[in-house]
Amino acid sequence: MKKVLGVALISLFASSAAYAATFAEADADASGAVSAEEAASIMPNLTEDIFKAADADGSGDLSEAEFSTIPQ
Repeated sequence: MKKVLGVALISLFASSAAYAATFAEADADASGAVSAEEAASIMPNLTEDIFKAADADGSGDLSEAEFSTIPQ
């Protein structure tokens, strides 16, 4: 059981690190938010509707929390 828990924790941390790198990669201008153009550059199948749905505050940019809601 401990071995399974250890593997699960390692997987969790590895996926979190991979996600953070993806947000940092998308935020090309290091503004702390991802524009539609920046998101499209790393997610070519991203539609305008999906981007707008993720943009919960309607700012036109995605915060890291909003970005994390886009299915990858």
